[in-house]
Amino acid sequence: MVAPLQSPARAEVARDALPDWDADPMIDADLIVDRRRLRRKLALWRVIGVVAVAALIAGIVVYATGIGDVAGRSRAHIARISISGLITDDRAKRELIEKVGKSDAVKAVIVAINSPGGTTVGGEALYEALRSLGEKKPVVAHIGTVGASAGYMVALATDHIVARRSALTGSIGVIIQFGEASKLLETIGISMDEVKSSPLKATPNFYKPASEEARQVLKDVVDDSYDWFVGLVRERRNMTPARATTLADGRIYSGAQALENGLIDAIGGEDVAISWLETERDVAPGLPVRDWKKDEGINDLPFSAAVMRKFAWLLGDKAAATLGRELGLFRDGAPLDGLISVWQPSTTTQNNASQGAPR
Repeated sequence: MVAPLQSPARAEVARDALPDWDADPMIDADLIVDRRRLRRKLALWRVIGVVAVAALIAGIVVYATGIGDVAGRSRAHIARISISGLITDDRAKRELIEKVGKSDAVKAVIVAINSPGGTTVGGEALYEALRSLGEKKPVVAHIGTVGASAGYMVALATDHIVARRSALTGSIGVIIQFGEASKLLETIGISMDEVKSSPLKATPNFYKPASEEARQVLKDVVDDSYDWFVGLVRERRNMTPARATTLADGRIYSGAQALENGLIDAIGGEDVAISWLETERDVAPGLPVRDWKKDEGINDLPFSAAVMRKFAWLLGDKAAATLGRELGLFRDGAPLDGLISVWQPSTTTQNNASQGAPR
């Protein structure tokens, strides 16, 4: 049987495709073309794979070293500083606020508040830091779910306060709480004795009822801090002493009630705060809002250590925290010592012997 003749071009394709098989005249040229097409596809996927791996590595570098954040912060923007959870005396947060004030790229600042309050000292420190920032940049506060007590104290430091209509704010005041278990100790047959330098040393305490003198000492401390807090409200909200004192009876207010009583300036979301900056403080329209966060302490680490730290945080810390909460291994709240400015102390806070808070 005579084999069909191949055109010269088809034969040339066969010879170029598989030079090792030139001696075999039975190889079909279509098969050779298919093999070459398959090789090209494989080469394309290899290139795509290399590019994907390179992009992944680049993403890890940017994430671990914070290059992306630095690049974004170098261009004009509105900085967002979040104040959330229980407020304590936080040096890192104060240093962050100072850095924001020194940045030429920051044209204005939004203080995003979602906090029931915290220590009075913590609120005072943030208030002073934000007042200093306000001398350099326009600063507006936005209260989300709650901005009460020390959280509201922080908001007072800004030039303008915006809150959601159903947000909770107010709770202006101070409280000290302490436990007393003398009857329990008597029931189980335990007595406590002491030797001290003066009657008011370490009073009140957990082991005996507080004396009237001890209660009066605490009342004097509470009144002093309360007067200072009310003075901030009077000064920053342009109120008469009588009006400020009336509003500072410890109650909370919804956003709508706070607006009606002059404790805030507007109802709405962050867009309302940005609009105020643009119309009242001549901030350029359309600037991006970028979060400024506390330094996590890894910027000085080698790259490999920074990467491992980030992955440990993503894979380990989050899982451990979730598991700990589910199993009751960790407490959600930390103890707050000293005067506290908080709307409702947690059970952990209430168990501490000496605590005080604006309320």
